[in-house]
Amino acid sequence: MTQTKFRANQRTESDRQETEHRETEHDHEETTTCPECGGRLESEGAETVCRQCGLVVEEDEIDRGPEWRAFDATEKDEKSRVGAPTTKMMHDEGLSTNIGWQNKDAYGKSLSSRQRQKMQRLRTWNERFRTRDHKERNLKQALGEIDRMASALGLPENVRETASVIYRQALEQDLLPGRSIEGIATASLHAAARMEQVPRSIDEIDAVTRVDEEEFKRAYRYINRELGLEIQPADPLEYLPRFASELALEDETEHRARELLERAKRENLHSGKSPVGLAAAAIYAAGRLTNADLTQQEVSEVTEMSEVTIRNRYQELLAVEDARVGATADSGAEA
Repeated sequence: MTQTKFRANQRTESDRQETEHRETEHDHEETTTCPECGGRLESEGAETVCRQCGLVVEEDEIDRGPEWRAFDATEKDEKSRVGAPTTKMMHDEGLSTNIGWQNKDAYGKSLSSRQRQKMQRLRTWNERFRTRDHKERNLKQALGEIDRMASALGLPENVRETASVIYRQALEQDLLPGRSIEGIATASLHAAARMEQVPRSIDEIDAVTRVDEEEFKRAYRYINRELGLEIQPADPLEYLPRFASELALEDETEHRARELLERAKRENLHSGKSPVGLAAAAIYAAGRLTNADLTQQEVSEVTEMSEVTIRNRYQELLAVEDARVGATADSGAEA
């Protein structure tokens, strides 16, 4: 008897929920379709308007948007009263408070000496409370180092964000004992630049890091293996736009250099060779082929590759080009 009543109550409850669901769907359909033409309704500020016939269905609604207007992105950012979005580039993801360095009150007036001392004490304690344990202190130092190196290398924000995530993963998996913070931070930035296809050469990284080249290379191989990043070898084509921009190359010269690199890749000429050296040689070779005013010394200074390396790769690229031209001539003669 009890089980029968339980099943009956279950059926009653199920029927009631189904009826409520149908009523809710019906109400939602009524509020999203125009009662005159059946068109789609959209909310515009304090009014709900049909997009087809222009009928104002509801008015005097609560406008939950800002009371000010902005006509471009800069003006919108200036008038916005919300804080910055969360970011992985800060150890606390940007959620903690920050006391400004200006010793002025809300009206712009200078603080008295006693108030300045009090504010300085507050800044000190605020800075201490932002890092609760050794891991947060470690993270704060590493992310500051990543930001410093990325600024020196001219890397975009997405690379810094990716590098911060990689370092956080290394810290969470306890990969830092026995290795320096600067070494893992440098390796994380190098890996992030490769992943985001804006790589920097070993020499460029070595110029801004605080650790020696061997330590940085060991740290890079270590986190690449332990975190399973599976980063592909750098493509010479990824270096070409940056070098072409710094050398102010013509579009024709850059296009010819790209063709030389693509042909070299098809012939597997890039295997086992420095991608930076190959890109530098392609730029110099393209300059010679298009009669551009470009010297080996200029290319060497921008790419930071020796002139000997550029000449060696240049000869190899020309050999591939001559083979292609010869094959084309032979096929034309046979035809």
